[in-house]
Amino acid sequence: MRIPRVFHPEPLAVEQTVVLSPDAVNHLVNVLRLKADHPIVLFNGDGSEYPATLTEVAKRKATARIDSRIGMDVESPLSIHLGQGISKGDRMDFVLQKSVELGVTEITPLITERCTVKLNAERWQKKQDQWQKIIIGACEQCGRNTLPKLHPVVDLSDWLGQSTNQTRLLLNPEASRPFNALKPDKAGVRLLIGPEGGLNDQEIYRAQEYGFNSVLLGPRVLRTETAALTSLAILQNLYGDLG
Repeated sequence: MRIPRVFHPEPLAVEQTVVLSPDAVNHLVNVLRLKADHPIVLFNGDGSEYPATLTEVAKRKATARIDSRIGMDVESPLSIHLGQGISKGDRMDFVLQKSVELGVTEITPLITERCTVKLNAERWQKKQDQWQKIIIGACEQCGRNTLPKLHPVVDLSDWLGQSTNQTRLLLNPEASRPFNALKPDKAGVRLLIGPEGGLNDQEIYRAQEYGFNSVLLGPRVLRTETAALTSLAILQNLYGDLG
């Protein structure tokens, strides 16, 4: 059995005994049914992982003693900030999960003209909490020890106006340049992906005014989740750590 990896949102130190979070307890005890003395790995986002041993296991509580600290840098040399138009159903969840596996550094959910998800502030916060859990779970699964930063939901126009030194890229079915025609700046890439139905002409024009370079994936029209993940995979293959 693979040793479970668990996110712990607090500082960690060797020989420290920590009380695990309710989510971790549910997964380790109620789902995996682990017992005391079982090895686990903790990480808290500082770039290291901490091999540990379960010391106390109950239905609603579990503790672990940290045995050592290991520096494990599996981050891509390419920094990517994904601006993703929010889509309905589980498509957004899927994009977040898989983009973490593909090494994305930052994610901003974007409200665009064709965004069909309409929520009040309280429900947006609940959605934000849900997305953060998805990101944590993806890091636990794929071996990343640094959490990608999830920014709050913003309007596309506000995101476009943010200052950045990153190379700005926009997927556009009318573009003629492929990804490899634009080599990223050392600061990385800021990648804009539209929601279901894509960005409208005015949004594309506005993005280009803010310095976004239109690039083309290929001759076929891809769903928003396919477009995002294909773009990330291409960028990591060309300039990151895939392939």
